[in-house]
Amino acid sequence: MTDLTATSTTLEAVVDLARALAIPGRRHILGFTGAPGAGKSTVAEQVVQALGPELAVLVPMDGFHLSNEVLLDLGRRDRKGAHDTFDAAGYATLLHRIRAQQGSEVVDDDVIYAPRFRREIEEPIASSIPIHRETPLVVTEGNYLLLESGAWPSARTDIDQIWFLAPIESVRHDRLIKRHEAYGKSREDAEFWALGSDQRNADVIEATAARADLVLRLA
Repeated sequence: MTDLTATSTTLEAVVDLARALAIPGRRHILGFTGAPGAGKSTVAEQVVQALGPELAVLVPMDGFHLSNEVLLDLGRRDRKGAHDTFDAAGYATLLHRIRAQQGSEVVDDDVIYAPRFRREIEEPIASSIPIHRETPLVVTEGNYLLLESGAWPSARTDIDQIWFLAPIESVRHDRLIKRHEAYGKSREDAEFWALGSDQRNADVIEATAARADLVLRLA
């Protein structure tokens, strides 16, 4: 396990940092990354809620999960969540379009629609999140924002800041197990997934932390 040196902070401080990027008339993209169970979704959602819809919108990377049908065809369903079980090129293309939205003269770019992932059915849903031209800050979150392979570096070029969340490992594991149980897995299956496939992904993700703009541990 990578030994991460993280800066202890609070959600309020993170919101203040994000607010500095929400400049009306300009488009910034802020990314949260970290291992499974690091709290990316929760922190990103809370930051967007604190800033309000006039300043920020959340566009998670998880909307680019490949469908279960595709994963079965590729033989990757048993390791869903690994970096090659996402449409990384599609995610990069969307971020590029979001980056250029405010300067675009295309009428259809007044609103761009992003997909979202529904955990209760374990599938992505297309065109679910509207991104309005005038919204200054787009917050995104996902596991592989700092990965240096495939199309992930292309996505990184359109993100202004990426903040890596690094909670205490025991806390992260506990969150993961509870999440899997909440979506129908038995305790045994939840632990197997969290300490197996999820942990293998976590090792890959934690190796990217040195490329983050900030490494944070929320109190």
